[in-house]
Amino acid sequence: MIVGVPREIKRDEYRVGLLPIGVEELVRAGHRVLVEAGAGLGSGIADHEYLRYGAELVPGPDRIYGEADLIVKVKEPQPEEIPRLRRGQVVFAYFHFAADRQLTEAILQSGCVAVAYETLRDERGRLPLLTPMSEVAGRMSIQEGAKYLERPQMGRGILLGGVPGVAPAHIAILGGGVVGSNAAKVAAGFGASVALMDVDLDRLRYLDDVMPPNVTVLFSDRHTIREQLRQADLVIGAVLVPGARAPVLIDKDDLRLMKPGSVIIDVAIDQGGCVATSRPTTHSNPTFVVDDVVHYCVTNMPGAVGRTSTYALCNATFPWALRIASRGILQAAEDFPPIARAINLFQGSVTNQAVAATFDLPYDPRFQR
Repeated sequence: MIVGVPREIKRDEYRVGLLPIGVEELVRAGHRVLVEAGAGLGSGIADHEYLRYGAELVPGPDRIYGEADLIVKVKEPQPEEIPRLRRGQVVFAYFHFAADRQLTEAILQSGCVAVAYETLRDERGRLPLLTPMSEVAGRMSIQEGAKYLERPQMGRGILLGGVPGVAPAHIAILGGGVVGSNAAKVAAGFGASVALMDVDLDRLRYLDDVMPPNVTVLFSDRHTIREQLRQADLVIGAVLVPGARAPVLIDKDDLRLMKPGSVIIDVAIDQGGCVATSRPTTHSNPTFVVDDVVHYCVTNMPGAVGRTSTYALCNATFPWALRIASRGILQAAEDFPPIARAINLFQGSVTNQAVAATFDLPYDPRFQR
């Protein structure tokens, strides 16, 4: 099989979809690997490192998309990439279709096979290809929150950990999954007062056992959320419904409960956001203010730490990419149910039930496992 690795062109995206070790393993397995020149530079990986292990370096995206049977990348194809896709070509990447009807319709029209990292679910119900980036985003959310709470960034002028004689910041985290738990651990390390909310009582019991004393776990309902918004200096939106649009937990009117200069980091923005006033932003222009509340809604947070994120991501994604390359998508889906679950669109059909329901499109259950 011919595997193509294009340079990511989404704004402020510095990750790459394949490491040199991935090239070596694919070539050893008998595959050709085309890598676009400069694809790894944002992650500190020079072109010669790919060449050393057998990649064919190409100067632009045309040969990548024109020849490759399998495209391995990080973010969803951008508008200028979509016309290059062809029917039956497999694209293995993050898509987050439920947040973007226009993308969904364009990929459907292309006829390619969209295999989404974020919906590859293993037999234990885990999302192994989403987890590493959720870990990065969760930890980054506190780092970014600390920065935007500073007064020059329009924040309240709050130091997360306070100092002797001055109370620390209060942080409310919506969602106790991978993003939320990583955010809580980092926030606790700063010395902040943390409220970690979820609707899964078993998860809350586990978190209560493992979190440090300055993290309080709370059952999430409308009353608790509003109470926490009144207290919070920083709110982290960390909810996830796999494959579907994130539920909106904070309405526009709820912002009036918050202190002027408080900050919302909506990590759920990739799936549409869990705050009614959220809209996608970029690392170049990451924030906006609504009702005196600073909103940070960058859709590719881990892209800012490209080297860390690329290695964390490729460690998880490569074994699955190799299985697809070695068997072809249909046999790989037959042999490995997680791959079947990750196929969101197949040659013009919607094969992910959550995506179909989000946009009221016909659902094709052929890969249901």
